[in-house]
Amino acid sequence: MNSAILFSGGKDSTMALYSSILKKDNVKCLFSMKSLNNESYMFHVPNIDLTDLIAKSVDISIMKCTTGGEKEEELKDLKKGLIRLKNQGVETIYSGALFSTYQKTRIDNLCEKIGLKSIAPLWHVNPEEYMRNIINLGFKVIITGVFAEGLDKSWLGREITHNLIDELIAIKNNVCDINLCFEGGEAETLVIDGPIFKKKLKIIETEKIWNYDHGIYQVKKAVLENK
Repeated sequence: MNSAILFSGGKDSTMALYSSILKKDNVKCLFSMKSLNNESYMFHVPNIDLTDLIAKSVDISIMKCTTGGEKEEELKDLKKGLIRLKNQGVETIYSGALFSTYQKTRIDNLCEKIGLKSIAPLWHVNPEEYMRNIINLGFKVIITGVFAEGLDKSWLGREITHNLIDELIAIKNNVCDINLCFEGGEAETLVIDGPIFKKKLKIIETEKIWNYDHGIYQVKKAVLENK
């Protein structure tokens, strides 16, 4: 099966890629949508330009498209990209959707109209089991954006570990009913290493950008490093 992965560099799209590889699909390319709107309903924003570097690290080509990121209008840009993929022989689109019906139904509907199969291998996973499995598999994930009560500036740049998941559970139980895998938009992530990475990302320069109660961890410079 010729597949492409809707890819942001975050944990969910990386795990969707991992799932496609495990199924022995022919992953023809990663497909990255760059939104010019930081509040896109559909697409991951922080550090999206690092997908080029990650594509090199996993040795898979990448196709990138730009969208204005306006609600519903951004689907037209996504559709154009999906048509390009189909014309290149792609048969199946993988996405990292977990619980967002808004995102999944729109991807599913576009794929159906174009004649592509849509697969969301992580759909309705158990949040805690999923997060711990990512760690147990050997993926290294850092937090690159926080947007929820209980997550302050100190969380930016932290690696997701079992201890961090324990902290999230405590926040969920005592502070705010957050989704442990951030599907409610609580946080954004970046994967810097893992079992499918031939080289790991080494972060050289960063900036924490904080706006009252939310912020992002901007990676200003990164390189690939031998493992």
